[in-house]
Amino acid sequence: MSNLTTIVIISVLGPVIGSLIGVLKKPSPAFMYNMLSFAAGIMLSISFLELIPESIAFSSIQICVLGIILGSVVMYAIDRLLPHIHPELLEQEQGKHLKKTATYLIIGIFLHNFPEGMAIAIGTVSNSKLSLAIALAIAIHNIPEGICTSAPYYLCTNKRLKSFLVSSSTALPILFGFMFAKKLYQHISYDFVGLIIGATAGLMIYICADELIPTSCNKTTNHSTIFSLILGTIFVVLLKAI
Repeated sequence: MSNLTTIVIISVLGPVIGSLIGVLKKPSPAFMYNMLSFAAGIMLSISFLELIPESIAFSSIQICVLGIILGSVVMYAIDRLLPHIHPELLEQEQGKHLKKTATYLIIGIFLHNFPEGMAIAIGTVSNSKLSLAIALAIAIHNIPEGICTSAPYYLCTNKRLKSFLVSSSTALPILFGFMFAKKLYQHISYDFVGLIIGATAGLMIYICADELIPTSCNKTTNHSTIFSLILGTIFVVLLKAI
């Protein structure tokens, strides 16, 4: 199996695995919070240790900064136009409102996953190990999102297979974003590549600051998420040595 095939498979596993768990048995909140924190550690480390230096190497500091701003603004705009309902909010919804919330969550995640697919494709202009790490981090953080889309939808409809398939469909934009970015990188200048890499870093930093870290900071975890974030950082550092 080629590295590219492995990366694509890993990138779509997150929503699928999460959706399956959501219609079978929901894991403990502590486990989900630690997964999100681990993914945040990977994303932040990749952004600061790999993507930003590589963006500067391809272009310049100015273009890298512009890219970081661009990536974060794009994610902010998506949040404003189509609010990304955070998983913990589902616990506050009851009755008929739960189905509406679950539907909005599916749509929101569906749109958010397209730029995440583009982020994974950064490996086409970098090294496969970096792309593999990004794919793994995004897959890990998509598992809780898959759980929190399929579980409430199944609760409302009582249709296990339909809930699984609808929730799993959020993996499709990851594939579309990956293929779009991979094709795009083959026809652009080094400066534009640097801009896109910087934007990928901005995108991932925004996801960590807006979603992963705030969600994982829960009193019930007794500081374990801090060590999960550190483990994610160590994972990226060790990956560089392989």
